[in-house]
Amino acid sequence: MSHPINLAVIYYSATGTGTEIVNEMSKAAEDAGALVRVRKVSELAPPAAIGANPAWAAHHAATSTIPAPSFDDIEWADAVIFGSPTRFGNIASQLKQFLDTLSPLWSQNKLADKVYSGFTSATTRHGGHESTLLALYNTIHHFGGIIVPPGYTDPVKLVDGNPYGTSHLVEPGNEIGSVAADTRNAARHQATRVVEIARALKSGHAS
Repeated sequence: MSHPINLAVIYYSATGTGTEIVNEMSKAAEDAGALVRVRKVSELAPPAAIGANPAWAAHHAATSTIPAPSFDDIEWADAVIFGSPTRFGNIASQLKQFLDTLSPLWSQNKLADKVYSGFTSATTRHGGHESTLLALYNTIHHFGGIIVPPGYTDPVKLVDGNPYGTSHLVEPGNEIGSVAADTRNAARHQATRVVEIARALKSGHAS
């Protein structure tokens, strides 16, 4: 492919749902010809809170080798997918804290003209899936970024049902269970679409 795409997937996950979605997205993006960096933002919760939840503690340990994102990852990327669980209808503080550090890049206009997209998960069907993604995209507007939502651009989105981004319902009592097929299909489609749109934009700039 004449215009390889650099994709950064930057996310937060407490108990592992987000990590499973990231794994699907990164594989799909690589299949679409992208170079992918997966980055998990730093944990802000105190050790006592993490240790009180066995699933949280296990996932925290299992993902300890995933690098935290840096300014270099953002500058390197042609496209960025952000992911966060829903926290009261908004993104988690861990991801927000990282976004809030990006002012030096913003002031140099280094966040603009990149492709951005997002995904989320929640434990209730109407627990803020859409509002979390819309809140994330408010930040992207300030970046001057190009938001690429999945919309209903593939039949898998008619099953997943969220045009703003992949969102997963964590069924009560199944918080540590596997991510459902409809979410995985939506995640793969979203990542592929992000790469394709980023490639088209990069090709247009290069020509």
